[in-house]
Amino acid sequence: MIALPAFSQVNPLPPDRAFRFTARALNPQTIEARFAIADGYYLYRDKIRFTAQPVTAGLSVPPLPQGKPKEDPFFGRVETYRGSLVVNLTLKDAAIGQNIVIQAESQGCADIGICYPPQVQQATVPIRAANAAPARPDESRKSWFD
Repeated sequence: MIALPAFSQVNPLPPDRAFRFTARALNPQTIEARFAIADGYYLYRDKIRFTAQPVTAGLSVPPLPQGKPKEDPFFGRVETYRGSLVVNLTLKDAAIGQNIVIQAESQGCADIGICYPPQVQQATVPIRAANAAPARPDESRKSWFD
């Protein structure tokens, strides 16, 4: 019987599940961009980029938080993120009622020795007034048992 390496017996997650990207508006000027990184996976700090459509919204990206240092067989000494990464992006000129598409480009790997090519994910974020209440279910449909 031939013993196969352990990584050949594991099914790696597709990149959009290994590195789940979401974004939401905290207020008309701030977008919270978030990566939920699966256990056993990591993202490279220097491979993360954010853009917004329309460009006229004026996206500003702060410096990313420090990652954990890693001696990587592919890229040498790098900083990586595990677990989650949250970045608050700033919009300079987004209009109330406008939808902004946030694009995140990233690249990451699995601990089992698989690295993914750069990925582009996006989320559409509606811009609401700062004092707008979150959407609530239609109360006219409420029953006595709710």
